[in-house]
Amino acid sequence: MRKDQSVVSRTGLGGLVVFVAMLVFTLTLGGCSSLGFYWQGFRGQVQIMHAAQPIPDWLQQEDLAPALRQRLQAAQKMREFASDTLQLPRNSSYTRYAALQRSHAVWNVVAAPVDSLELHRWCFPIAGCVGYRGYFDPADARAQADELARQGLEVNVYGVPAYSTLGYLNWLGGDPLLSTFVNWQEGDFAGLLFHELAHQLLYVADDTAFNESFASTVEKIGTPLWLEGHASATTQKRWQQAQARRQQWQALTLQTRQALLNIYQQNKAQAIDAQALEAMKTEEFSSFRQKYALLRAQWLGQDQPLLTTPALRETYLQRLQQSDDWVRNANNASFGALAAYDDWVPAFTALWQQTQAQAISPEQGWQAFYAQVGRLAELPPEQRHEQLCQYLPRGTGKHLDC
Repeated sequence: MRKDQSVVSRTGLGGLVVFVAMLVFTLTLGGCSSLGFYWQGFRGQVQIMHAAQPIPDWLQQEDLAPALRQRLQAAQKMREFASDTLQLPRNSSYTRYAALQRSHAVWNVVAAPVDSLELHRWCFPIAGCVGYRGYFDPADARAQADELARQGLEVNVYGVPAYSTLGYLNWLGGDPLLSTFVNWQEGDFAGLLFHELAHQLLYVADDTAFNESFASTVEKIGTPLWLEGHASATTQKRWQQAQARRQQWQALTLQTRQALLNIYQQNKAQAIDAQALEAMKTEEFSSFRQKYALLRAQWLGQDQPLLTTPALRETYLQRLQQSDDWVRNANNASFGALAAYDDWVPAFTALWQQTQAQAISPEQGWQAFYAQVGRLAELPPEQRHEQLCQYLPRGTGKHLDC
């Protein structure tokens, strides 16, 4: 990002149009708390839009880093693949790139009571009610978290590499590729593009679990399809290994989440005193951290032979530190936020398999899948929940009241 540059400071009709459009967008998505929240959202979004330049313009720069040039060229092909094969929206999003001078695009704040995994929710006119609030400055996010903590809530602040404006800014260039994720491994990079474009295709107000699980399913299915046709065997193997570890991580966190839910359900039924409840929580979180330590040691042992240089080892440990930090700070809020991305993925995957089996071509299968998901989105929440439960594999869904 070209720091401190903003469309607000530009003159002429173009600058005014962008200013007004961004103000309307921010007020629409910003919710109903303080003007300060609106302003930080407006300013941060404008800076990203202003920093973004078309990918062909970046590729014309003779001094562009070779790795970045290769990735931007690959991104152009991924963008075509997303629309041609996955039948995702064909628009201006991810046809530009912005270099930001920070580690994340935004920082989200989540909060939950001490005796529940139900997230505190903020309600916005277009996005509906969601269990997080985003800030472009981590200091602002921490200030919001401190305020919620003073109210007795457990809080968590985490960085987000990308987010979707749901297609509302495509006429201004759309969501750009960002330096916060452009250097990811190829499979993760492609998956993020597919995930965010899926949000533009379909978004249901007030149902974060539905939205994120749908987008995660498109990511999960679409990424190996891209890799099979465009990536080397080594890249594919690396992605498959990463997926195996994600499954181990998801199994561990789901197990812990179910144990916490059992504790809170027992508390609701029996009115456990606060001290006993805290002791039960402490024991479960301690068990979670011990199991993670074993998993971490397993991963490190498997990867040790690959860390052949000090630089590789340092980069590896920095990435592992992110998981370490999450585990160390894990609480009700962080587990509540984690759940939204995975809950309905098995149900959406089963639905995708059904539509593919009945389709004449893969492209028609994707179209039929989106149509089915669209029909689910139109149902009242309770009926939508019941329908999704029917798609879940047998023996799963206990934590979803299925």
